[in-house]
Amino acid sequence: VQLQASGGGWVQAGGSLRLSCAASGRTFTNGPMAWFRQAPGKGREFVAALGRWSAGPYYLDSVKGRFTISRDYAKNAVYLEMNSLKPEDTAVYYCAARDVRIIVSAMSRAEVYQYWGQGTQVTVSS
Repeated sequence: VQLQASGGGWVQAGGSLRLSCAASGRTFTNGPMAWFRQAPGKGREFVAALGRWSAGPYYLDSVKGRFTISRDYAKNAVYLEMNSLKPEDTAVYYCAARDVRIIVSAMSRAEVYQYWGQGTQVTVSS
């Protein structure tokens, strides 16, 4: 199973980026997919998650209204549209997937996700 994240880069504050994550080797039709991030010197932080059957989307409070998570079930992929980026959004962004459903309240916990992408760097300059 492989999750391939892409779309990171450098952008000025106020700019936009769109992250993509394509899964192969397994389908994640039933379980949630999510994005986490890790800034230098900090722990991994939940950003957004989306499941099926009204399970989400759910967002970190500081990205609500600026970030949008979406999924393409036919392509087995998850996306993160990031607008109005701020320097504090600078981090390595990771996609994650779980192959079975889980209670909504657990979707923000990194330990529930079985599969992880390699990370893509997002740098926002002021």
